[in-house]
Amino acid sequence: QVQLVESGGGLVQAGGSLRLSCAASGRTFSDYGMCWFRLTPGKEREFVAAISRSGTNIDYADSVKGRFALSRDNAKNTVYLRMNSLKPEEPAVYYCAAAGRIGSMWYVPGPGLSEYAYWGQGTQVTVSS
Repeated sequence: QVQLVESGGGLVQAGGSLRLSCAASGRTFSDYGMCWFRLTPGKEREFVAAISRSGTNIDYADSVKGRFALSRDNAKNTVYLRMNSLKPEEPAVYYCAAAGRIGSMWYVPGPGLSEYAYWGQGTQVTVSS
């Protein structure tokens, strides 16, 4: 099992920035591709970004490209999501997740929910206009 704990959420003004963290425990962190999703009431869980085991390959949803930055520190068992220029329509609960299978070091997990086996409890991000 992999346990994931998100932190860093909070209230930010539109245009502001936040950095979310996701700390992993239980298994070898570097074995897992990681991602972030977000959930807004009334909508389906939305893919935000994913990162390979090595941290060198990253994919972003079109809606966040150029504003969000995903990274990981395998020595600290943590993945980070830096969010800049937050928009009023982006408040949500942000979840990190670990892939369900161990792929190559450079494989980036896809945006489908079924690819992920381990989920954190989420952290709330609120954006005021």
